[in-house]
Amino acid sequence: MQKKPKILFLTTQLPYPPISGGVIKSWRLIEHWAVNTDLTVLTLLKNDDSFHESTFLHRLNKKISYKGFSIQKARTPFNLLKSYLFADTLNVYRNKLDQFRNEVDKYSKDADILFLDHYEMGQYIPLNFKGKIILHEHNAEFIMWKRLAEIEPNPLKKLILILESKRIARAELKYISKSDKTLAAPNDIEELVQVGADRSKLEITYHLGEDEMLKWPNIEFSKAEESILFVGTLTWEANVDGLIWWFEKVWPIIKSANTKVRTTIVGKNPDQRLIDATRGDDRVHFTGFIEDLRPYYDKSRVFIVPLRFGSGIKVKLLNALYRGVPTVTTGVGVEGLDVKSGTEIYFTSDPEKYADHVLTLLSNSSKWSEMRDASRIKGKEYSWEHLLKAHDALIQSMLNYPTSL
Repeated sequence: MQKKPKILFLTTQLPYPPISGGVIKSWRLIEHWAVNTDLTVLTLLKNDDSFHESTFLHRLNKKISYKGFSIQKARTPFNLLKSYLFADTLNVYRNKLDQFRNEVDKYSKDADILFLDHYEMGQYIPLNFKGKIILHEHNAEFIMWKRLAEIEPNPLKKLILILESKRIARAELKYISKSDKTLAAPNDIEELVQVGADRSKLEITYHLGEDEMLKWPNIEFSKAEESILFVGTLTWEANVDGLIWWFEKVWPIIKSANTKVRTTIVGKNPDQRLIDATRGDDRVHFTGFIEDLRPYYDKSRVFIVPLRFGSGIKVKLLNALYRGVPTVTTGVGVEGLDVKSGTEIYFTSDPEKYADHVLTLLSNSSKWSEMRDASRIKGKEYSWEHLLKAHDALIQSMLNYPTSL
């Protein structure tokens, strides 16, 4: 019988509960490899992570070795200054813990694969590690900071963001060079190559969503309400910025043209700027965290992903494709996906065109049904089964195993 490869999985936060894109991806990998490999997970614990540890381990039926380490370092000016002294970037410093490093050194001695989940884990590569190293780039992080700098109006903040983007790019290239393979989304691969990454070390991955929704029956136009839906992490800066843009530039156009339409925002702990931007608007509803999103997908006629910056694959958009809720997003929103505007999805960064696309989907049942069907067909191209098999094959080839996992 083929022995199971020993994987040491390092990650920046407890990958549970799987309610956001990056965490979903980490959870799916761990859930899969808990069965197919000899898996050890070492994670840093932030915010309320410790409250979910027991459920995380219960879901895995104790099939892995596990240790978690509490760390709390906020994104502050003081920590930014300290990062210039003690780390490659601010986020590398915020994930720096000597106790964690000691455990990595101990557990890595007999590991076949060191799996670095997020570039910040690159700082923990042991000096004399003899196995193979895989870096999992959830995003080309430097691109996110660079794009945020481009839309930042404050000159001082803009300069800080530009400098940090450059530091992150150097760190990502450094950790890619130390790794045997790096997993990244197709669009992020191109960005990384442009700043000097070795393309031969880069392998395609995707952040996918709840593809089981492809098995659900179609939503019908007549049963969906004149309602617009957004689902996402409401403290994530890219989401906050995009929604503020939506409420300031797009939503007023839609409201003036359709007196019935409502916008529903699903996600816990909305940023205060979102509350301020929608204060007094009785046609905007914040739901808080919702565990079962199906009723919201089924009653919404349009899904929106109004992003102005970001990188990687946007899981919330894929979920809308799986469910068949016609979606309007931006060029940033569809990066990494093979879609055409007006076929499976609409995308534009022009507020008036954005509003026009939403209004079309709210009222045109023929176009709505056409896009629903096209989006679900496209969603089938992005499945977990295919992706996990590809990553198993990568490990198999790196370890020269004669059979698949």
